[in-house]
Amino acid sequence: MNDQIFRDALASLPPVFRDAHPYASLLLGSGWNRAVSSLRVLAEVPYGEIAGFGAATVIGHDGRLLLVEGPRGGTALVFCGRRHWYEGCEWEPVVMPAVLTHRLGCPTLLVTNAAGGIRPTLRPGDIVILRDHLRLSPLTPLRGPHDPAFGPRFPDQSRVYDPALAETLRAAGARQGLELTDGVYVLSCGPAFETPAEIRAYGILGADVVGMSTVPEAMVASACGMRVAGLSFVSNMAAGVTGKLLDGNDVVDCAERHADRLARLVVDFLDLLAADGAATPAR
Repeated sequence: MNDQIFRDALASLPPVFRDAHPYASLLLGSGWNRAVSSLRVLAEVPYGEIAGFGAATVIGHDGRLLLVEGPRGGTALVFCGRRHWYEGCEWEPVVMPAVLTHRLGCPTLLVTNAAGGIRPTLRPGDIVILRDHLRLSPLTPLRGPHDPAFGPRFPDQSRVYDPALAETLRAAGARQGLELTDGVYVLSCGPAFETPAEIRAYGILGADVVGMSTVPEAMVASACGMRVAGLSFVSNMAAGVTGKLLDGNDVVDCAERHADRLARLVVDFLDLLAADGAATPAR
């Protein structure tokens, strides 16, 4: 990856972002954009005004970076939407939220997405805490000449998703009476939905949910030494599980019906992080 792109992106942010010392960062995927609507917005910048990022092009992705006040004070970054590899962009825009989060000194990143359910016990509306992922494609944002800014040449991937943060998510769900399950996310490059044969194969390999994002950002954030948590909202059952044909609009519609639940979970996660002292900025 070209580090100059990230340096230019950081320099293009309004000063309020660079001076904020956020204690958490949220990457909100499809259907999650209303998750922080109850929090006070301190600053906002469209992705198109961040050098090297570019406007979001996918339905359900607003394409704005917010700085919000946390439930107990302190500040948090909120990336409303993401860029995807299948849009035709290079890796830099895809992993931009993870890199900017790291370079703004923020220690914790929560990545969210809408996903197709593979495990037969899942249903649309379920929320899955990610404990691991499968990356079956050779595509990786860490390919190319090694840059120490992105961690070691061969970063450990045995705990990309922080177990303690997973417990914080579980506790946030319990506050709302939500029974969150956990599972393994498998990356599908997209933009076409998967075939029934692919979904059967993913299930045999241990995947519970499938989507077209999250893994590159989580890989880079973990390699940089950040704590990462992941949430998948099951917006539909994957191809062949029920026999229903898949439509991208159904993903957004299902998330809209559950938007309030998703918002309460995210805000309670931020609140519990702050209660543990995470809202005290590192100097």
